[in-house]
Amino acid sequence: MKLNVAIICGGRSTEHDVSLLSAKNIYDAIDRDKFEVSIIKIDEGGAWHALSSIDQLASPGRPQEIQTSDGRSRARGDRHNVLATASRPAFAERVDVVFPIVHGAFGEDGCLQGFLKMLDIPFVGADVLGSAVGMDKDVMKRLLQQGGVPTPRWLAIHRKHRAEASYENVVGLLGRSVFVKPANGGSSVGIAKATSEMEYIRAVEEAFLFDDKILVEEAVVARELECSVIGGEHPRASVLGEVIPTGGFYSYQAKYIDEKGAILAIPADIPQETAALIRETALKAYEILCCSGFARIDFFLTECGDVLVNEINTLPGFTSSSMYPRLWEATGVSYPSLVTQLIEGALQRHLAKKRLRYSYHHSQTANLGEDVNGNDPQVGLL
Repeated sequence: MKLNVAIICGGRSTEHDVSLLSAKNIYDAIDRDKFEVSIIKIDEGGAWHALSSIDQLASPGRPQEIQTSDGRSRARGDRHNVLATASRPAFAERVDVVFPIVHGAFGEDGCLQGFLKMLDIPFVGADVLGSAVGMDKDVMKRLLQQGGVPTPRWLAIHRKHRAEASYENVVGLLGRSVFVKPANGGSSVGIAKATSEMEYIRAVEEAFLFDDKILVEEAVVARELECSVIGGEHPRASVLGEVIPTGGFYSYQAKYIDEKGAILAIPADIPQETAALIRETALKAYEILCCSGFARIDFFLTECGDVLVNEINTLPGFTSSSMYPRLWEATGVSYPSLVTQLIEGALQRHLAKKRLRYSYHHSQTANLGEDVNGNDPQVGLL
């Protein structure tokens, strides 16, 4: 019997359109001999829609055609529609596993993952904690720093303290050239480089449109490398790819709209020893940040040979230009095989979680087989 896979895409974030492109590619790649596929689209107002056809996705065919939203003008979704569509009888009972590909806020930050856990549905990708940590770049950097993984110097600024973060103070801490970005976000939305006070003020204003906490980060002169990781207890790392922006940096425009915005070199032309170190660091960062399922880790490689983790993406894109699937293809894993591995991994992790005790009731038993010690659990489990 085929398993029912639901792809959840869209969402309320600035990456709504990128998510639709990712969903279309995943839909096309899923092995129809193993899986039945349905698509649930979350519109920009937050309402959920079960699509009867892939044609209803209304996703543009080419990344160059998509436009990002600034998040300042949105229709409001019917909250009763959300609850009704996702209620236990209408949604969960017909789904064996979910492939969430809702990039950005409300999909990549642990919100959607927590909702699926409440419904007790297996899902692809990081759990609640790993998703939330990976989304918040400030928290991510703090954990990496504590774990001994180098990352560029940064300063986190909360909205209520923005007056204290003058350009003069920033220059004293990080240098004259910095990147300003929302702490929670992706696809380079809201990111700007500043090399003067005027540019810095504009960049801060822009970043605060997208988040109440922003990061100011030193502008590292380095090569930009990326590594894809897959797996749970025993994750694997792909070959490396290099992003070579033709403009100032790897912006949203360069990623999705301008065909000549960047060159993607796969595999990256670096020494084997350096590549091995970066892949090892990718796996270490993956573990420190509580990841599971899959992630893409982005690095800086300086002229001195220093390796710095730039950030982690726990729901990497699956568009035609996305690095995550392309790196695995270069490693020898085809797109359909990659999608199958991600789905099967989600099912395995969910089954393993069933062995955990979430509550204890002498009067109840859980017919879930024996626990890891070979004993009847005799507990009530989620």
